[in-house]
Amino acid sequence: MKTNQTDFRIRPFRIEIPDTEIDDLRSRLQNARFAPPLGADDWSTGIPSAELRDLVIRWAAHDWHATEERLNALPQFITEIDGQRIHAVHVKSPHPDATPLLLLHGWPGSFLEFEALIGPLTDPVAHGGDASDAFDIVIPSHPGFGFSMPLSVGAWPLRRVAAVYLELMTRLGYERFVVQGGDYGAGVAPEIARSAPDRVIGVHANGSLGTFAGEADEEMIATLSPLDQDRLRRIGEFMEHEFGYISIQSTRPGLIGAMTADSPVAQLAWILDKLHAWTHPAEASAIDVLGEQFVFDNVSLYWFTASGGSAASLVYAQPEAWGVEEQSSGVPSAVIAFAHDVGLRFAEEKTNNIVRWTDVEDRGGHFAALEEPEMLLADVREFFRTLR
Repeated sequence: MKTNQTDFRIRPFRIEIPDTEIDDLRSRLQNARFAPPLGADDWSTGIPSAELRDLVIRWAAHDWHATEERLNALPQFITEIDGQRIHAVHVKSPHPDATPLLLLHGWPGSFLEFEALIGPLTDPVAHGGDASDAFDIVIPSHPGFGFSMPLSVGAWPLRRVAAVYLELMTRLGYERFVVQGGDYGAGVAPEIARSAPDRVIGVHANGSLGTFAGEADEEMIATLSPLDQDRLRRIGEFMEHEFGYISIQSTRPGLIGAMTADSPVAQLAWILDKLHAWTHPAEASAIDVLGEQFVFDNVSLYWFTASGGSAASLVYAQPEAWGVEEQSSGVPSAVIAFAHDVGLRFAEEKTNNIVRWTDVEDRGGHFAALEEPEMLLADVREFFRTLR
């Protein structure tokens, strides 16, 4: 009689997309069918048609082989946890007393968000820093993202994802560690601390720690700083004008999956709409802010892994209780909020032990590791330095 046995192996991984799939992508892009422009044909209805056509041409010329070669220089592995394939980058510091750091990306990003920070975090001396600020880095692809595919059956609330990452760090030999995340990763990070407060030394997030602000009456709003009042105003505008993508991804992720698995143009348009909306400054091109290399590498990763639907499902379609306040883990936590961000300290303090809060009012957007890497790096170092 056969029994199900968990495979605890950590297996080396290399990215090897077949030439046939690369050729198929290029063919689809070169033969793309475009809709006629709508109305004013600007960002109010989606990506302007001329810009989309130009980006499709540029993506078709993108060198994925060079991307593979660059990424395969990073030590990567796959393992199975709770029935889910997990892919991760694991880079050990040359400094023996390095602190383990779990880095958690968001949507519509990937593990690629942190690529440029690996060197400065693991080997600060080589980048003008101090050896005492060294980290061993673990960057997983969330379940259903990238090479952590396919998304296994069952519900994936934050506590299940947190349990997967706790087991991941155990398998890598890290009993105690620190966590940093943005967007969805910033929601998972404090959940890991709540699940195992004895193992998490500290939590750092950019933007917010995922706490729902709730309703705010005029009397309460009057007590807030002008910055927090502006953030509340922008939250309201987001709920009124930009909530559509959440409604679709939270209720029909399968439709997103079908659309983005068959059309690379649809995948590009769906992702780029959010990259444009969430980078800073608002009038700048997301390509200019984030770099063409990242944008095409990232959207290619979604395309080759057909992970558009599963990524949507993990982040937006899970059975989380809306508006329920979690208990604080007591773990020291820090937030850096850039110009585009709408994190509110008074809300975050209800469910987290906030010991450091940094507001950057004139710079940076949602993708801090790409937009303001030096400021993010400095804040991470300074915060975790106090906990060593």
